[in-house]
Amino acid sequence: MENRLIYDGKNNIMSDFIKTDDILKDMCGIIESSQKAAHQAVNTTLVRRNWLLGYRIASEEMRGKERAKYGAEIIKKLAKELSAEYGKGFTKSNLYSFYSFYKTYPEIFQTVSGKSQELLSWSHYAVLLQVDDEKARAWYEKEAMEQTWSVRTLQRNVSSQYYYRMLQTQRKEIVETEMKELTAEYQSDKLEFIKNPMIAEFLGLASNTDFTENDFEKSILSNLQKFLMELGKGYAFVARQQHIHTEKQDYFIDLVFYNYILKCFVLIDLKTQKITHQDVGQMDMYIRMYDELKRSDGDNPTIGIVLCADTDEDIARYSVLHGNEQLFASKYKLYLPTEEELRKKIETQKAMFYLQQNEKD
Repeated sequence: MENRLIYDGKNNIMSDFIKTDDILKDMCGIIESSQKAAHQAVNTTLVRRNWLLGYRIASEEMRGKERAKYGAEIIKKLAKELSAEYGKGFTKSNLYSFYSFYKTYPEIFQTVSGKSQELLSWSHYAVLLQVDDEKARAWYEKEAMEQTWSVRTLQRNVSSQYYYRMLQTQRKEIVETEMKELTAEYQSDKLEFIKNPMIAEFLGLASNTDFTENDFEKSILSNLQKFLMELGKGYAFVARQQHIHTEKQDYFIDLVFYNYILKCFVLIDLKTQKITHQDVGQMDMYIRMYDELKRSDGDNPTIGIVLCADTDEDIARYSVLHGNEQLFASKYKLYLPTEEELRKKIETQKAMFYLQQNEKD
């Protein structure tokens, strides 16, 4: 039996397979190649879809001074109607990204030879759209394709001005070596594509939250959810591990409630390490995004609680938009759990969790 299969089709999985004497290695190779091929197929379709959506939006542009205002109104209307019909993935910011993608890459599917060119994933292009400098963007695109950069590697390199540092240095190998060392973890993650919420949303699937929680977090969050519902102060459960996507990163809010007495959303984020200013800043970002995307007329400003479960001195930080401190102090305080209540609840759940782990051991 020959080691290479004779196959005349276009299926790279079949044509690239070479049998060795190591059956386990061969089986792992087949599985990983199949996963990669499936991912590439989905991503290619996603890229084409988003380009077409951008093209269609661009075709609605009107000439004259009212063009920008008209375009904004069209996108706002489309975001509302498409979200109602197809769910997540069609926010105003996403539609603007599709429009920008078409305007930035108007001929991405056209080549001189007529052959389809190799495409990066949509997540890669979403990062590239952050780069205004045309030369820098083309360089990042070329490097990402040739060096098979993961999305996180590309994002880090764009954010750290890698292109400009390479231009300015006389010793490129040092800068490149440092970059590879700092992104080695990103490059070694074979399952990165499975964790991509964009793919899950595109396929109409629920995001896999197993990648965003550990057992400790699950234990605490499950009981916090019950705890708040049992307070009987107007809490209605909305979502757990709710996905929010920005231009640069995906975030997951641990717990989301709506309080129908206060008429506002309450966001809760748990940190298993010591709380930082960045954690509070991230919650404030969640609040701003929630107020923009979810808050309706008549709703009070969204508030957020950042919990720390790392030390015996567990703390809670309440984040509100500036200007709402008085509202928070005079009204919200009556219906939110106190820091002491939250601290005791976390301590209790930590003790129970560790006791259960010791019993298993």
